[in-house]
Amino acid sequence: MYQKVKAYMKEHGMVVDGDVVLAGVSGGGDSMAMLEMLKRYQAEATFSLCAVHVHHGIRGEEADRDERVVRETCEKWTIPFLSYHYPVPELAKKWKMGLEETGRKVRQDAFSRAEADYFGKSETADLQGGGRVSAAREGKLRIRIALAHNENDVAETLLHNLCRGTGLKGLASILPVRDEIIRPILCLNKQEIVNYLIKEQIPYVTDSTNLTDDYTRNKIRHQILPILEEQVNASAVRHMAETASLVSQAEEYLSRQGERLVKKYGENRERGIFLSEAFWRDEPAIASYGVLQVFEELAGKRKDFTAAHVKSVESLLKLQVGRRINLPYDLAALRTYGGILLGERQLLGISDRNLSSKEYDPVKVEKNQERNALQKSVQLSKKELKTACEQVLFTDNVFYLKIFSNEGQKIEEKKYTKWLDYDKIKQELSIRTRQPGDFLIVDDKGSSKKLNRYFIDEKIPSEERDSILLLCTGSEVLWVVGGRINENYKIAPRTRRILEIQYQGGKDNHE
Repeated sequence: MYQKVKAYMKEHGMVVDGDVVLAGVSGGGDSMAMLEMLKRYQAEATFSLCAVHVHHGIRGEEADRDERVVRETCEKWTIPFLSYHYPVPELAKKWKMGLEETGRKVRQDAFSRAEADYFGKSETADLQGGGRVSAAREGKLRIRIALAHNENDVAETLLHNLCRGTGLKGLASILPVRDEIIRPILCLNKQEIVNYLIKEQIPYVTDSTNLTDDYTRNKIRHQILPILEEQVNASAVRHMAETASLVSQAEEYLSRQGERLVKKYGENRERGIFLSEAFWRDEPAIASYGVLQVFEELAGKRKDFTAAHVKSVESLLKLQVGRRINLPYDLAALRTYGGILLGERQLLGISDRNLSSKEYDPVKVEKNQERNALQKSVQLSKKELKTACEQVLFTDNVFYLKIFSNEGQKIEEKKYTKWLDYDKIKQELSIRTRQPGDFLIVDDKGSSKKLNRYFIDEKIPSEERDSILLLCTGSEVLWVVGGRINENYKIAPRTRRILEIQYQGGKDNHE
C-alpha cells in the first residue's frame, strides 16, 4: 500500500524537497495510516512534517481519548504535534451555523494557527526540517495541508452531490490536489486502509458518531455503498472514484474554455467586466464557466457562487436595459445595451434601496423550488380524519386539523387558524403549493377567481408565490395559508360539522 501511495503522491507532485506538510490527524484509521506513510516517505524525500489535531469539544471523554492517542503516537514516532480546542456547539449557536459547517470553519482556522505556531516554534525548538523553516516563513517553501480522504469518501461525495443536484464540479468530487491541500491516500479504498492498519500495527481510534446513521453521509456509507458493492459491482467504489477523476479533467478543460470565451467576448471597463450578448450565443454550454470565472475575478473567490447566480445573470438577457440582480460579495449584474455589465454594486450605482425584492435575491426562487420538489403535496383522506386533533407535516411545516360539531361557537377570526364547513368538502383534501388551474370562490354568488389573479390582486411578489401553502380539494383552493378562505366553505347556521385547521408556523397569538 505504501508504494502505491508514494507513486500517487509523485504522480500529482504533492510534496517536493523543502515542503512543510501539516497533516490533519483526528486519530481515526484513515488519518493515522496517512501519517505513518508520510513519516515513511520522509526517509526518501526531504520535507518537514507536523501533525495537527482539532478537538471539537463535542464527544467529551471520547474526544480527549482521540487527542491522547494522536499525541502519544506522535511522541513515539518523533513527529511534531499541535492540538487546538474549539467549543464547536457554542460557536455553532453564536455563528448560527450547523455543527458540521462550524466544524469545517474551525478546522480551517486550526491550520492557519498551526502554520503560524509551527514557524514560530521553529526558531527555538528542534522541529524536523527546522533548518528550512526560516526560508518557508519568507515564502521560499511551500505549505502543504495533508487530509486523509480516500476512495470511499470520493464515492460518498459523488452520490451525495448527485442526489442533491450538481454540475460537473460536484461530480468531480474530491481532488487529489487543490491549492495547498493534498490528499495522499485518495488512491486507497477503506478496506485497503484497514488491511494496512492491521499489517503495520498502527494505533487508531473509532469515532462513535461514524457508527450511526444520523447523518446523510453515514447512510450512504453504511447502507447505499455496501448494496452497490454487493449487488451491483464489487468495484463500484473504485469505478466511481475513477469517474470522478475523469469528470475533474473535463471540468478543468471546460473552465479553460470558459476563460477563453471571456477573453473573446469580455471587456474590462471602468465600472466592471462587460460580457456581450455574443458571449452566450457562441458556445452556450461553456458560457456558465466563463461567468463563474468573472465572478472569481471580481470577488477574488468562487465560494458561495452557485448555478442559480449564473442563471440569474443570463436571465437578464431577456429583460430590458436597466434591469439588474444582486450577487454575493457586494457584486451586481446590470443589463446594458449589447450585453451585461458585472461589477461592484457601488460602482454600478446600485444600492439596496433601489433593488426590488424580486431582483435582490436571485437564488430565492431556486431554494423554494428545491424545497417544494422534496414533497409536492400531502393528501388528507376524509376517511382517516378523526374528530381528535391530527398533526400533518408538509416539508418543514406543521398543521393541526380536527373535526367537531357546530354548537353555535363564536368563530374567532385568526390569520393562521381557520374554520371550514366540513360537510361541503366532497373530495379528498391536500396541502400543497400552487398548480396550474387552481381557483377559489370569492363571493356568496359563487364567483370564481384564478389563484394567479388572486396573487396579483393581493400584490404578492411573484418569487414568493411558489412557496405559499394551500389547503385544496382538487383544483379548488379552500384556504390560502395566511390569506383568505374559499367563500363557499365558510361556516353558516346550517353547518353541522366544522373542520378546524391551524398552521403552526403562524403567529395568531400576536395578531
